[in-house]
Amino acid sequence: MFCVLGVGLERKEPSVATILTSFENSFDKYGALSTPLYQTATFKQPSATVNGPYDYTRSGNPTRDVLQSGIDKFDHTFSLMAKLEKADQAFCFTSGMASLAAVTHLLQAGQEIVAGEDIYGGSDRLLSQVVPRNGIVVKLVWLESPTNPRQQITDIKKISEIAHSHGALVLVDNSIMSPVLSRPIELGADIVMHSATKFIAGHSDLMAGILAVKGESLAKEIAFLQNAEGSGLAPFDCWLCLRGIKTMALRVEKQQDNAQKIAEFLASHPRVKQVNYAGLPDHPGRSLHYSQAKGAGSVLSFLTGSLSLSKHVVETTKYFNVTVSFGSVKSLISLPCFMSHASIPSSVREERGLTDDLIRISVGIEDVDDLIADLDYALRSGPA
Repeated sequence: MFCVLGVGLERKEPSVATILTSFENSFDKYGALSTPLYQTATFKQPSATVNGPYDYTRSGNPTRDVLQSGIDKFDHTFSLMAKLEKADQAFCFTSGMASLAAVTHLLQAGQEIVAGEDIYGGSDRLLSQVVPRNGIVVKLVWLESPTNPRQQITDIKKISEIAHSHGALVLVDNSIMSPVLSRPIELGADIVMHSATKFIAGHSDLMAGILAVKGESLAKEIAFLQNAEGSGLAPFDCWLCLRGIKTMALRVEKQQDNAQKIAEFLASHPRVKQVNYAGLPDHPGRSLHYSQAKGAGSVLSFLTGSLSLSKHVVETTKYFNVTVSFGSVKSLISLPCFMSHASIPSSVREERGLTDDLIRISVGIEDVDDLIADLDYALRSGPA
C-alpha cells in the first residue's frame, strides 16, 4: 500500500490580516520586499510598432497594479483589494468621490437612483446637485451600513435581493467598516466602494478611492471609465496606500476596541443625551449589524442636547483633532452639520434628524484611558 504525499490536501483560506502582508509585486527584478515606486508618466517602448505592458501611467502603472492586481507567494495573480472584498476585480481612483462619480457614468438617462437619507454629505451633494445636471436619473441602489454619521443599519442582503429582482445594481459604501469588518459582495452587492483615504491607508496622508466589483462585464466598464476619464490613482499615492494597508487589520482592531469603551463611557455620562454606535446593546440595529459584519467599527456619534456644549466639547478636547474624515490612526472629532454634511440644506438635515448638536468622533489608536479622560473633561467643563 502506497501513500502519495499531498494528495487531497488543500491550503486554508487566509485571513484578512494574512492577505494584507502576503501579497508581492512581480515587477521588480531585484526582489524588493517593499513595492517599488514607479514615479513616471510614460514608459519606453520596445519599438515603434510593438508596445510594452505599459505605455502611459493614466492607462496603467506597475505600482498601481500591485494594489489592483497583486501576486501572492505561490504566483497566483489576484487583485489585492478584490481578494479582500471577495470581488472579481478592483480599481483605484484619485478619491472616493472620483470612484463614485465613475459609477454614475455606468448608467443611462431615464433610469432611477435610490439612496438612503443618512449618507455622507459629499455623496448627497453628488447625487442631488451634480448628477441631475447631466440629465441622468440612474438605476442604482446606493447604501451605507452603518450610515454616516447616525449609525443606522441597513439589511444589505435583503435590499440586494429586492434590487436585483428589479434589474438594479447595488453599491455599498464600505468606507466606515473596511474589508476587515464587512464584505458586502458576500451579501449580494455588485459594487463595493471605499474611500481608501480612511481605514485602508489609515494615516491621513493621501486621498484615494477604490471600487471592487462583481462580474467581468461590470469590471470591463469600470476599467474603460478609469482610463478614459483619467481618474486612476497616481503611483505615489498607490505606494503610500500599499504601505499603510499592511497594518489595516491591527489598526482597525485597536480602534474598534477603543471605540467600544468610549461608547460605553459616553452612554453613561450625565451630559450625553444619546450615543449612536452599533456596538452598544441598546442600539436598535445591533443584531442585524452583527449578522452582516464582524464588529461595530470605530466611528460613532452622540448628542448633548446643546449646540454650545457640543461646540465646547469639539474645541476643548486635546487628543481629538477637529477635522473632517475618519479612519486615521489619530482620533478625530467634528460637528457634521457644520463640516462634512454642511452642503445638505439645514431644512433637509432637520427632517433627517441630523441636529446641530451632533458630534461625530473617529477613534484612533491612542491610549483609551487618555481619550476618555479628555472627553470627560471637555463635557464637564462645558456650559450648562
